[in-house]
Amino acid sequence: MSQHIQILSAELGVPRSGITAAAALLDEGATVPFISRYRKEATGGLDETVITAIRDGMTRLRALDKRREAVIASLQERDLLTAELHGAVMQAATMTALEDVYLPYKPKRRTRAQMARERGLEPLADLLMQQRGRRVHDDALAFITPDGTPKETAVPDSASALAGARDIVAERISEDTAARQALRQLFREKGIISSAVSKGKEEEGAKFRDWFAWSEPAAKAAGHRILALLRGEREGVLTVRLRPDDTAALTLLKRRFLKKQVPLHMQGSEETDSGNVVLAVEDAWKRLLIPALETETMHFFREQAEDQAIRVFAANLRDLMLAPPLGQKRVLAMDPGFRTGVKTVCLDEQGALLHHQTIYPHTGTGKAQEAASAVRRMAEQFGIEAIAIGNGTAGRETETFVKGLGLADHIAVVMVDEAGASVYSASETARREFPDHDVTVRGAVSIGRRLMDPLAELVKIDPKAIGVGQYQHDVNQTALKQALDDTVMSCVNHVGVELNTASAELLAYVSGLGPALASGIVAYRTQNGPFKSRSQLLKVPRLGPKAFEQAAGFLRIGTALHDGNPLDATAVHPESYPVVERMAADADTTVGSLIADAGLRGAIRPEAYVTDTTGLPTLLDIVNELAKPGRDPRPAFELFRYADVHTLDDLQEGMVLPGVVTNVTAFGAFVDIGVHQDGLVHISQLADKFVRDPAEVVRVRQQVQVRVLEVDHKRRRISLSMKQSV
Repeated sequence: MSQHIQILSAELGVPRSGITAAAALLDEGATVPFISRYRKEATGGLDETVITAIRDGMTRLRALDKRREAVIASLQERDLLTAELHGAVMQAATMTALEDVYLPYKPKRRTRAQMARERGLEPLADLLMQQRGRRVHDDALAFITPDGTPKETAVPDSASALAGARDIVAERISEDTAARQALRQLFREKGIISSAVSKGKEEEGAKFRDWFAWSEPAAKAAGHRILALLRGEREGVLTVRLRPDDTAALTLLKRRFLKKQVPLHMQGSEETDSGNVVLAVEDAWKRLLIPALETETMHFFREQAEDQAIRVFAANLRDLMLAPPLGQKRVLAMDPGFRTGVKTVCLDEQGALLHHQTIYPHTGTGKAQEAASAVRRMAEQFGIEAIAIGNGTAGRETETFVKGLGLADHIAVVMVDEAGASVYSASETARREFPDHDVTVRGAVSIGRRLMDPLAELVKIDPKAIGVGQYQHDVNQTALKQALDDTVMSCVNHVGVELNTASAELLAYVSGLGPALASGIVAYRTQNGPFKSRSQLLKVPRLGPKAFEQAAGFLRIGTALHDGNPLDATAVHPESYPVVERMAADADTTVGSLIADAGLRGAIRPEAYVTDTTGLPTLLDIVNELAKPGRDPRPAFELFRYADVHTLDDLQEGMVLPGVVTNVTAFGAFVDIGVHQDGLVHISQLADKFVRDPAEVVRVRQQVQVRVLEVDHKRRRISLSMKQSV
């Protein structure tokens, strides 16, 4: 454990004390949000990013330990473990280094070298490696077997003897740890990744046309290009290679394994021991090292590309989930369509379904008039305060229709990104919420609810279906799920959850809960009515003190601010209630008055309440929370309006239009400008200055101004720019 702490401290630049505390809390079952928010004294104030890195680092190092134990057991079982080898195994700092140490001793299928050893040629290989300048023909004669020797062990002539000895030498070269490490570095730093179209796949693989004859240094290749190449290879369209220059690799190997300079005319000659070693070096490179290190290096760059794609996805998801909520308003939501009509639902302030019907504003004048009357009637009958319109097919047309109805000015008309709504509508969650309604009604409800509170609704949808990823189906799915689950949990706990209205899906992401306890909370709430206090959570079956400790601070009871313990409406953890009560007592007032009176709060000296268990960081958090009890940290909602463009035909080069960022990738950002086809702002067009990472400039759901550079009608592509200079 101490060695792991030391390694992570060096990697992360974090004091060992903080890593030790965080690792111990994680091992006890504490979540990342809980440690970050409520255990600042223990960790020295480490944030979620660092604590997550500690968790993942400990997982990696423990996996290395487990593999190390398996290697030692294997070596012991076969009586191969020496003190020197044991030391090398224990000192291996990475999985790659460990496998390099183990490689010469690893059980393997019968190789050419193994068969040569079975024919007794290892001593001849030793002679070659000595490189004494000998002519080895006579040495090889001693290894020829007599006639009648079984075929599998026969050595018929000196050429066969030398060939077998070279196979042994080649394998030794390929398994040499230092040589592999040097070549590994050459592959990573100087390797060229190239692709070519597979024979006969030109037409079928047209979408990969840009990669039919591609070549660039792998170290400089953008992650999205590597993932594109690998997808093309996986689909059988492309052949992908990653190799350094042969001459550089062979020079490196010869410097390591040749004891003296071999004349050019003798290189590759079977006459001398050194000439045979040259042949073995070339064979080791082409037959053994290239395939192994090419695969390994491709895996290395693929992992880098996947990590980048996962980080981009997680960052986009965070921005989307923390998008400004409209709040508790009565909403009329529309899932647009032309021939099939516009599925329309009315929701109350809590998102409960009040009414649903299908209108047909796009199928003729008579139907349009009926639809107009229906919308006006619903708006009045249900006290509608906002209209949410899905941005898919017929979305802009439906927006134009609604805006032409002359509805009250206070009714906001908002286009809502409907990505994933159809996934929700067909899910078990939707069927459980609306067992008596079909998928069209459920989809419209989802559109309306995600306007009211994006976070509460999006937790019901598989993040991969939300449409803010890049190559999400190509990356490591386990790593992707972990990153996205971490992101959703971080967002949910950052905002906090209203205990008496939250769905089971939202509660499941609260620190310390999970699906089973979340369902238990909802069942208890249904049977017993709203929670009056946080402490009442302990009456929920199977919700014990540990889960309560982890979850309580992130759960809110809004009514408690005026009817109950007001701290239950805040992010102050129940374990800190006595501290706040002491603050109030010292001010000769109540906790409620302390929250309401800024003057009383201003007189608090946090340092006066420091104890062995409650430090200044927690006390400062408490004072800040008392000033804004339970306030939603998300930004305020801002109404967005598209320009008067509806299709690609409405666009002209040079137009400046408002748009909403829908996806951020490594190569730029996609922006919805209201024409049913997102445009791309390439990374080179994001700003007047050089941009290394698009996330530095834009985020998902950001409202931006863009200029149309080009419209490709045939391929339905729009090129946009955010540069101020033309």
